[in-house]
Amino acid sequence: MNTAGVPVYTVSQVNGYVKDLMDDDPLLAGLLVRGEVSNYKCYPSGHHYFSLKDENASLRCVMFRGEAARLRFRPANGMRVVAFGRVSAFPRDGQYQLYCAELMQDGRGALDEAFEKLRRRLEAEGLFSREHKRPLPRYPRKIALVTSPAGAAVRDMLRILGARWPLAQVLVAPVRVQGTQAAGEIAAAIHRLNNRADIELIITGRGGGSREDLWAFNEEVVARAIYLSNIPVISAVGHEPDVTIADYVADVRAATPSNGAELAAPDQAEERGRLAQLSARLARALAGRLSAARRELARLQSSRALRSLKAPIQDRRLAVDALRRRLALALRGEADGGRGALAACQARLPMALRAQSVKKRAALGRLSAGLDALSPLKVLGRGYAIARRGEDVVSSCAQVEAGDRLDVLVAGGVLNCVVKDKEERTWR
Repeated sequence: MNTAGVPVYTVSQVNGYVKDLMDDDPLLAGLLVRGEVSNYKCYPSGHHYFSLKDENASLRCVMFRGEAARLRFRPANGMRVVAFGRVSAFPRDGQYQLYCAELMQDGRGALDEAFEKLRRRLEAEGLFSREHKRPLPRYPRKIALVTSPAGAAVRDMLRILGARWPLAQVLVAPVRVQGTQAAGEIAAAIHRLNNRADIELIITGRGGGSREDLWAFNEEVVARAIYLSNIPVISAVGHEPDVTIADYVADVRAATPSNGAELAAPDQAEERGRLAQLSARLARALAGRLSAARRELARLQSSRALRSLKAPIQDRRLAVDALRRRLALALRGEADGGRGALAACQARLPMALRAQSVKKRAALGRLSAGLDALSPLKVLGRGYAIARRGEDVVSSCAQVEAGDRLDVLVAGGVLNCVVKDKEERTWR
């Protein structure tokens, strides 16, 4: 190509020319743009950077600190807004953007509405309940990372896990974390890991990005896979302000992937310090017990029992002698008292026996008179008789028949009779 006679411009000249064209366009000098906030970031400088998007396009925006200080709300990804400002180019990058002077809310974005709708439905089903949250293992032996194998997030997690707890083995389950197929791959990886017996903890997540970039972790299939997991799950998606459905369902929500690695494993330095403290406490306790045992041994060594083995026996003998003397005195006193009591009893015994004998004789006389009055012999002596058939006493006419033999007892003997006939009567 022959460039002779044709002017050649520098990149800065071209970008400056484009900027001048845009700055001179009255339409671009002040216009209202409606769109959905995406990839929103607020820097320490106070400047706000974000994009406005619709179904077909995206527009980069910046709002400097002075204008941002007048905002009456905090912009967020997924929020629908109307921005007023000018469109111009930035010569250094060769990109044009909207320099916002004002920003107004214009309802909720489609992604925000979809997020809230799914969140409310899953919360009503109990997928976010605290009762379902499982504790993380204190000392995990094998951790699985469900994330992209090529992102910065996986490198940060591997580095932190290796530094904090090198005893744990780390398995990377590679998945896509962005795009239409990402949610299905994440859910399938979680299901596969649950079929293994060696995995004790799962971390799933990715680095920061726009609301659209993180949307795979807002899909229902991922939420249900986390809920059904028998292995505890840490959700480590995006940055601190980013909140996803996976964060609500997971057993633990981490602010960032690096924070997820910190929550997953203990710090070996802290554990060494704790072990050192326990070791020192154990040494102090053992030293204390050993010192107490030595004092006890010294006390025993200086005791009278060990210095003179016969001393305890002699003490016991003296005690036995004292008890023997007391027993003898007690027995002597009991014997003297017993003799006096026996003499008194012997003096009182004849009088008591005579009185008791009189009472018994009177009672015996009354009983004898009663028995004599009831004796059947007395009845026979008054002219009555007793008829018996065998051993049975005949008390009525119906008990005998003609021809029966009877023994009739009368005063002075027995009459052997034969019944010739009987006549029943009623005596009055």
